[in-house]
Amino acid sequence: MTNSDKNRLKDKAFQVFGIFCTFIGLVVLAVLIVKIIMEGASRIDWSFITSLPSRRASRAGIYSAWTGTLWILVLTTIIAFPLGVSAGVYLEEYAKKTRLANFLEINIANLAGVPSIIYGLLGLEIFVRQMKLGNSLLAGALTLSLLILPIIIVTTREAIKAVPRSIRDGSYALGASKWQTVWHQVLPASFGGILTGVILALSRAVGEAAPLIVVGALAYVPFAPTSPLDEFTVLPIQIFNWTSRPQAAFLVNASAAIIILLLITFLLNGIAVYLRNRQQKKIKW
Repeated sequence: MTNSDKNRLKDKAFQVFGIFCTFIGLVVLAVLIVKIIMEGASRIDWSFITSLPSRRASRAGIYSAWTGTLWILVLTTIIAFPLGVSAGVYLEEYAKKTRLANFLEINIANLAGVPSIIYGLLGLEIFVRQMKLGNSLLAGALTLSLLILPIIIVTTREAIKAVPRSIRDGSYALGASKWQTVWHQVLPASFGGILTGVILALSRAVGEAAPLIVVGALAYVPFAPTSPLDEFTVLPIQIFNWTSRPQAAFLVNASAAIIILLLITFLLNGIAVYLRNRQQKKIKW
C-alpha cells in the first residue's frame, strides 16, 4: 500500500469517525428533547403562562419568570449592542496595530471563553455592592452585558473584515472621510453579520442562570417586575427551583418551562439564520 493509499484511508476513517460522533450527539439531544416534550407538553396552557409561582404545583406558572427574562433580554440588548458594536468598529477600523491593541485583542478573545460564574462574581462586586443596585434587573442586565460583550466585539470585527477593501477605497476615491466610509459603506455591508452575532450572543444570555444567581436573582418572585430596579427571576432560575423540589408535579412544571425556554432560544437562532441568509442574498461582491 502506497503512502497515497494510506492517506486516503486515514481521511476516510476520520470522516466516518466524525459522522459517528455527530450522530451520537444528535441522538442524545433528540432523546432529551423528546423526553422533555413528553413530560411537559401537557402542562403548557394559557394558565401556566399567565399564572404566578405557587407552592402548589398545579397552580404554579411562569408569568414572573418569562416577564423577567423579557426585561433582562431588552435591557441587555440596550446596554451591550451599542457598546459591543462601537468597540468592534474602533478596534477594526481606527485602532493602530500597536502592542496595546494586540494585547486588547488577545484578552477580548480570551474573555469570550471565561466561565459565566466569573462574570457573576464581577457583577456582584461592581453592580450590586459598589454601585448599590441591589438584586435588581439592571444589575442582572449589566452582568449579562459583560458576559456577551466579548462575543459581540469579536463577531463585529469578523463581519467588518468580510467587507472588501475595494468598498473602502471607492468611498475614499469619491472624497468621503473615514467616518463617512464606515457609517455609509462598511456598517451597512456588515450589518447582517453583526446582527447575527448579537442575536446569538443574546440567545446564550437567555439561558444563563449562574451569573444571575450570584448577583441575587430570586428563585421565588410572586410578582412581575415593572421597572429596571425591581427584584426579578428568570426562566432558568425558575426551572432550577422546580427541579430541586422532591414532588414529581414540579418536575412536570420544570419540563414545561424548559420547552418554553427552548422555543425562545430556537426563535432567536432562527431569526439569526434568516437575517444572515437574507444579507448574503443582498450582497453581491
